[in-house]
Amino acid sequence: MEEDDKKLLDDKPLMEDDTEELEDPEVVLDCVPREAEQKAGLGSSCPGIEQSKDKQKQRLTAQEKMQASLLRRDLSHVDQLHEEKDLFIQKTRGELRACRRRMELLVKQQESVAAEMAAERAANNMAAMGRLEAASQRLCSELKNEWDLQARMMAVLQQSESTLWQIEVQEGQLEDARKSAQEEAAAARRGLQERAAKQLDREMGASEKAERNKLLRARRCMHLQKELGLRQQKLVEEAQKNHRKALKFLKASLGRIREQEQKEELETREHMRRRMDAVLALKNSISANRETLRKFQAWSQSKTELAEQQAQAEKKAILAQGGDAFKHLCHQRRRQELEAQNRAFEEEQKRRKQEIVSRLLKEEAVEDRRRPRPEPPRPTGQRSLRDQTWSYVATVCDGQSTEAPPCCPLPDVPGQRPGPAPEQIKENRSRFYQSSLLLTAISSESVQVDGSSLSGEDTLAWPEIPGLWKEDYKPVQVSKDDVDRKPVGGTKMDKDILARTMQRLRSGVIHKQVASGREFRGCPFNSKPKFIHFKDFDVGKVYKKKITLINATYTINYCKLVGVDEGLQDFIHVDFDPPGPLSAGMSCEVLVTFKPMINKDLEGNVSFLAQTGGFSVPLKCSTKKCSLSLDKELIDFGSYTVGETAIRTITLTNTGGLGTKFRFLLASETCEMDTSQSALKLSSIFTYEDKGFYDKFTTSFSEHQMEGNESSPTDVPSQKESGKLDVKEQEEGHPIESEGVTLTTIMTIPANEEQMEFSLGETTEGDIGPFSSIKVPVIFTPIVPGTVQNSFKVVFKNQQCPTLYFKVIGVAIDVPVWVPKPNVDLKICMYDRLYQDSILVHTRSKAALRLKFEVCKELRGHMELLPETGYIQALSSYSVQLKFLPRHSLPEDAGKYFDKETRVLEAPMTIWVADQIKPLGFTVHAVVTTSDLELSPAGLDFGYCTIYEAIRTQISLCNHSLLPQEFGFVGLPKFVDIQPNDGFGTILPLETLQLDVIFQPTKAKEYNFELICKSEINRCFKLACRAVGVHPPLELSHYQIKFAATSLYDTSVATLYVINSHLSMNSLTHSVPRIGSEDAFPVGPTSFEFLLPPDSPITISPLVGTVWPGKRCLVRVAFRPVLPSDLIHQEAFQALSRKAEIKSSQKETVTQRKDQRRPSFSMLRLQNQDRLLQASASQPPEVQKEDLASSSQEYQSAQASLTRSFQGKFDKFVVPCVVASGDTKDRKGTEPLSFSPHNTLYLELWCPAVAPSIVVTSDKGKTIINFGDIAAGHRGIKKVSIQNISPEDLDLEYSVLNPDGPFVLLNPTIRLPSGETQVLDLSFSPRESVLAQETLDIITKKGTLSLALMGTGVASTITCSIEGDVLNMGYVIARESVSLGFKLQNNSLLPIKFSMQLDSLSSRSRDQHHLPQFLASPDQRTEVVGTQNYSGQSVFSVVPVEGIMEPGKAQDFTVTFSPDHESLYFSDRLQVVLFEKKVSHHILLKGAAREHMMFVEGGDPLDVPVESLTVIPAFDLEHREEAEELKPILVTLDYVQLDPDTQAPPATRELQVGCIRTTQLSAKKTVEFSMDNIAALQHKGFTIEPSKGSVERGQTKAISISWTPPIDFDPDHPLMASALLQLRGDVKETYKVLFVAQVVTGP
Repeated sequence: MEEDDKKLLDDKPLMEDDTEELEDPEVVLDCVPREAEQKAGLGSSCPGIEQSKDKQKQRLTAQEKMQASLLRRDLSHVDQLHEEKDLFIQKTRGELRACRRRMELLVKQQESVAAEMAAERAANNMAAMGRLEAASQRLCSELKNEWDLQARMMAVLQQSESTLWQIEVQEGQLEDARKSAQEEAAAARRGLQERAAKQLDREMGASEKAERNKLLRARRCMHLQKELGLRQQKLVEEAQKNHRKALKFLKASLGRIREQEQKEELETREHMRRRMDAVLALKNSISANRETLRKFQAWSQSKTELAEQQAQAEKKAILAQGGDAFKHLCHQRRRQELEAQNRAFEEEQKRRKQEIVSRLLKEEAVEDRRRPRPEPPRPTGQRSLRDQTWSYVATVCDGQSTEAPPCCPLPDVPGQRPGPAPEQIKENRSRFYQSSLLLTAISSESVQVDGSSLSGEDTLAWPEIPGLWKEDYKPVQVSKDDVDRKPVGGTKMDKDILARTMQRLRSGVIHKQVASGREFRGCPFNSKPKFIHFKDFDVGKVYKKKITLINATYTINYCKLVGVDEGLQDFIHVDFDPPGPLSAGMSCEVLVTFKPMINKDLEGNVSFLAQTGGFSVPLKCSTKKCSLSLDKELIDFGSYTVGETAIRTITLTNTGGLGTKFRFLLASETCEMDTSQSALKLSSIFTYEDKGFYDKFTTSFSEHQMEGNESSPTDVPSQKESGKLDVKEQEEGHPIESEGVTLTTIMTIPANEEQMEFSLGETTEGDIGPFSSIKVPVIFTPIVPGTVQNSFKVVFKNQQCPTLYFKVIGVAIDVPVWVPKPNVDLKICMYDRLYQDSILVHTRSKAALRLKFEVCKELRGHMELLPETGYIQALSSYSVQLKFLPRHSLPEDAGKYFDKETRVLEAPMTIWVADQIKPLGFTVHAVVTTSDLELSPAGLDFGYCTIYEAIRTQISLCNHSLLPQEFGFVGLPKFVDIQPNDGFGTILPLETLQLDVIFQPTKAKEYNFELICKSEINRCFKLACRAVGVHPPLELSHYQIKFAATSLYDTSVATLYVINSHLSMNSLTHSVPRIGSEDAFPVGPTSFEFLLPPDSPITISPLVGTVWPGKRCLVRVAFRPVLPSDLIHQEAFQALSRKAEIKSSQKETVTQRKDQRRPSFSMLRLQNQDRLLQASASQPPEVQKEDLASSSQEYQSAQASLTRSFQGKFDKFVVPCVVASGDTKDRKGTEPLSFSPHNTLYLELWCPAVAPSIVVTSDKGKTIINFGDIAAGHRGIKKVSIQNISPEDLDLEYSVLNPDGPFVLLNPTIRLPSGETQVLDLSFSPRESVLAQETLDIITKKGTLSLALMGTGVASTITCSIEGDVLNMGYVIARESVSLGFKLQNNSLLPIKFSMQLDSLSSRSRDQHHLPQFLASPDQRTEVVGTQNYSGQSVFSVVPVEGIMEPGKAQDFTVTFSPDHESLYFSDRLQVVLFEKKVSHHILLKGAAREHMMFVEGGDPLDVPVESLTVIPAFDLEHREEAEELKPILVTLDYVQLDPDTQAPPATRELQVGCIRTTQLSAKKTVEFSMDNIAALQHKGFTIEPSKGSVERGQTKAISISWTPPIDFDPDHPLMASALLQLRGDVKETYKVLFVAQVVTGP
């Protein structure tokens, strides 16, 4: 009863919600009647419309159609309202029946409660009476509520039924309208069928007519083909007859052409032979000329040296005579300057005379041109102006030649090679004299040489180049200073002084000194100090020393500085001012300055010259050196007891100026030097030029290092060898330390197994400075009784310092007490455990001794010796007890005695013996370890786990002890399990075990618990764990799916359900979905989403969905196995490496065959290189791995290979499914649902994969068929072989390809037997430039094979960099060339084959016959081939002529313009031909050539652009100026004046004056232009700017011409004027410019 009461209470709010929902339709019902009435009104007119249709059939108007559509809409709306209202009434009646059932149930419950109350009242059970009264009151209230609800529902039901009746009434009113609408719809359908039938009849008739027309056209086509065939046959027969006739004429023509070609070939060979002979002759001439020039240079150099020697001799002679040499040199220079000025003045006069003569000749030529008529004969006695001028010039030249010093012309020098005959030279000179006598005179003067200065060796060879002896050749000129140099002279006094001085020098400089009958013998001057010594110098500093020279002779003497030795001149400078005569005993000072530049010892002398003879002062420069020594060589300590310590001191002294590093070692120890670093440092630190020392150093030490590796480490160079090396280094002058060289010396001291009684103090190595000393203590600590001696040595880093040795001697006396077991090993000990042992002490003394046992201070809290004091009897033993209780503070307390890493304790114990200096010690060894077991992590958080799954987590159990321990997990809860062995086992020392903790919750709540692990010594280790149990609102029908074996690239499908079983929120009756202790999940639609792992072969559909309460959703899971890309990459790279190995092996074989006769060293080197190449090829770089795409050939081949060899694979995947509340359709836009990560379900998939049944065998098994780039309109065919590798026959089906696409399967096969192979033909025919791609599926019952078809249709296109397709080469000097470049860009994806064709070289252009260009009008001239070279070679050439342009690349072309004569109309056309048939571009080539460097452009054309076939002969030099003609230029100016009242702008034109850039040598670098008659032109209204100017090479300048009509201009007659335009460059050209101006008044 109580449960029923709770259910009724729970159902109460639900009923209230239902009543609220039932009241909503009333709003709709109120508005329905009004709309129905309106629709009924519209429908009432329908019968009248039908009657009018029967009487007169008219077409409905637009308004009637609209009314009909509104009527149909209202009818459908009324029907919809009727259905909704009917459904609502049925639902209300059902709720009313349910309400009545509840009321009946409540009445029954009241009756039962009343009966119970009567029974309890009779039993006088007041507690039950109270409870029953409360239940009765609750039932009464519920019954009252039910009565109220029933009343409301009855009212609603009545109102709904009345509304339904009204709707039915309206439907009855609209019944006629409904019928009429149905009839109209049926009539419309019948009309459509009738029209369709008529249309079908018309189409059938049209098709029959088209068929008849097709047959007629076919008949006509057949008839026309027959006629064309007959006509073609006749034409072929006629063509064969004509061909036979033309063949005869062709053979004759070919014979004549071959004969002509043979003649031309012979002429060409002859021409080439002549040119080769000329080149060889020129080469020989050039070599001979070089030899001549080389002799000229040697002769000039010898003359210069001779002049310098003469000048030095003159200077010495003047100084010897006591004269002023500087004054004499100044006079001589002034005299030479005057002579040079005179020569320059004479040359200037000659140049001016030459200009005057040339001007006279030009004027005479101009006069001759102006007066062309012949002159009357002159009388013989009268001379013309020309004759007078030539005679004057000849007289002047002859006079100068006679006044010149005697000289001989260059060809007449004796001893030369035979040259041209004198008669020929005279004849040439006489002929040249007729043209230019002045040039002959000047050139003959310029090559004159002083005959007296040429000896037998200085004669010059006659050049073999005949052009050197032409009159216009300029030979090498000798400077006037060398030709006109005169011997040094002077006055008579100067000559006398020079003679006396020379006589004195000849008599001798040294004189004997005799005083008082005694002749002085010995050194004339004494030096103080006697020896100049610069000691311990530094490079770069300056040192100065003064010495005093004392006259040691008997009388007056002189002293002169001679100099220093040659080896000291760069470093020593002596300042000495000669004091003049010095009496006996007098002195003078000499300052010697030393500036060292190298660190090297220097020795030499400073030489002086006295009147009695020469003497010298010794000089020495010494670098810094080390001078090391020990104060003693033997140290004797005497006798000491074992355990005592004695100290002696030894002193190391350095008396040199250079410090070094030292080290004290035992004499038996070796010192190995690390030469690797020092050798590297030497190569960069040595500053002197000679590298001999460095080479020897590295060689010797590399040998020693090799010997050291092979033999014992004690093999080192001997002291004698090192001394020799030091001496040799000093002799060669290559110091080590002075140059800052650091030799890194590493001392390696091997372990000494001998006794170590003698030791050195702390200072055993270091640096010792210059002029310093270091004291090193030597310590004697006797250990073993007896006499002890040892030897030590001192080694130095500076190898020039010898090793020093000293010896140490001492005597040790034994002690009476000892411990037989000095090391006590307690093995492995644990903390907080007691360990004991006994120590035994022996004595050899004959008396009792007192012993005191002492533990070190650090270990007194952990270790103890008992007793602490005792007495040992004579010749007996004593035992002491050792107790060791390690505590956890031992590592901190023990300090240095405990190693924290190894946990080893080494505790020194001390036994003090009375009357004994040295204590007795022993050591206690123990390994202290812990007993801890460590669980990691310290706490486990399983997180959120659903009741449908279990979570497994690994923990680590680590044994930090050095002993094995047993463990076990005890007291585990039911929902936790530990594996393996249920959490029990033994853990070894320092071992870490991995344990699995499995948690599976039973219901949704929060879990907090501990896992307890106990060890064998009853130590507990706890692990805190927490988790949250989750009950998700959805569940899966299967949590595990096992797929059947699926072949590669095939698909297997499985299904499951997602179930929503959450229907009630009552947690008392069943467990509701919730997360831990949170609120329960609401009842309603619930959404889910599967999260697939990346790169998995799994597909789930749908991934996202919504499940309503009590419903389930079907989910499809597909498995499609594929090969992993990493495995395919690996296989591809292995294939590449195998190919590389094969290629390298082949290359190695070929190389070995070629190099069989080569030395073995080269063969080994090549083999090593090949191995390196093979190793590099076998390991492809990571960059190639990244670049290998899935569409590459290697990738697809590897994929096919792996597919055929696939052996099967099994994978397991876990797919999470997240759950969220709500419907996916209710979200706004792309707003995601709030998925909770804790309500996650997991689906486990078992996926076995096997090999496919059908594979591709062609093209290494590629399934991607790439046709590549196919030109549009072409067709490509690929063959694909497929093989059935399954054990049974297979039926094949194919997917449908695009019928309008470019791909076609030509031979489909229906059945493929087992093990057989079938070839499929696929074609690709692109119609345009497009990238096509389709997939062809081959379907079998065991799987599907997909072939990817790819192809690209490409249209070949290129672009040219020339704008306008016109390439103007500009102006060029004739017989020179100029080049310009342009580019062609391949914009297509295919390589394009191209060829360049010039029309001038094309046979097609030659065969075409046209009218001559000079006969055709300008409009009719279509020929693009203009003027060509006379030599027959093409004036234009292009490189390259043919080739292939790669896709997307650009090709550079160079066009060269090489004219061989002057013309302004060079032109040609360049055609770019693609694939030998398609012309892509036409490029017009233009150019002009001139004989001279100037040109004028502009004006109106006055001639045709065609040259005459007649070659105009060139005039000779003599008549060139007479034949010069004025070149006309016509400039027409039109002054446009449309309005007479306003002034129009002036008419303008331009002329371009240019200067051509040339490689020829020319005197003028610019072109000057000028226009005369400017004033007359300005008077006529012309304005010319500029009228004159200059143009640089390679540039042009514009001359602007403008014209404005003057006031007196007559518009009916054009204005004409002319002016002369002169151009001056390498020649002079004159143009006559004709100006024609007129006024234009209309367009």
